[in-house]
Amino acid sequence: MTSDASGRLPEAFLTPGGSSFMDFLAGHAPDLLPGRRALGSGDLSSEVPHGTTIVAATFPGGVIMAGDRRATMGNIIAQRDIEKVFPADEYSAVAFAGSAGFGIEMVRLFQVELEHYEKLEGATLSLDGKANRLSALIRGNLPMAMQGLTVVPLFAGYDHDINAGRIFSYDPTGGRYEETHFYSVGSGSLFARGALKKLYREDLSETDCVTVMIQSLIDAADDDSATGGPDMLRRIFPVVGVVTADGYRRLPEDEVAALVDAAWAQRHQRPDGPAATSLT
Repeated sequence: MTSDASGRLPEAFLTPGGSSFMDFLAGHAPDLLPGRRALGSGDLSSEVPHGTTIVAATFPGGVIMAGDRRATMGNIIAQRDIEKVFPADEYSAVAFAGSAGFGIEMVRLFQVELEHYEKLEGATLSLDGKANRLSALIRGNLPMAMQGLTVVPLFAGYDHDINAGRIFSYDPTGGRYEETHFYSVGSGSLFARGALKKLYREDLSETDCVTVMIQSLIDAADDDSATGGPDMLRRIFPVVGVVTADGYRRLPEDEVAALVDAAWAQRHQRPDGPAATSLT
């Protein structure tokens, strides 16, 4: 996007024809969109770092999202402290599993898309509208997904219309699905979801809900080599984002550390994690 001889941007850049930043970008610089880039042939999935496991769960005051910190490249640990959970806007959070570089790029583009809409329209999108915008962005990444560079996000936010948190999952083609109570994505998602099924309750407090999610990530790391559990030696802990009626906030590191230390102490007594509440 270059300026003219007078140093001014072209008029089209100053008067975009819609509220979608992705549509504007597609019209003026389509090569900047991830799905429009030319790629070589073959499966590239083993050549780039991949992020894994993300979990999300609702509680009476909102919704919480957490992610482990490991990125792998084949059988190699590529990074131990990658961040996969981000604020999408003031009242929503987004996280990703899959190709790390493209996942972070997709998150940033989604953040700009929501900010662009809000600035032009003077109002925020509904939570369903945000979920649909992310679906379109994922669909545009399909050519890369076909070559192994898959990005599978998880989206959650606080819906002021119903005064509750909501969770949306996606498939690589952009299919959008609303989940009930909790969900997980990534290579360790099967094990994390199994833990959530046993420990989750609808009446959990915020702190208890975070504790249950930490336990689920520890279970995922216990059975999935690509998922990184809490690194007690380096003091690297999951990123936890909380979205309530007051907006998004990242749980402070010291609070997460205290909950991880408590969960780890429990594991010394019961390595497989806490027992589920009795059905009787």
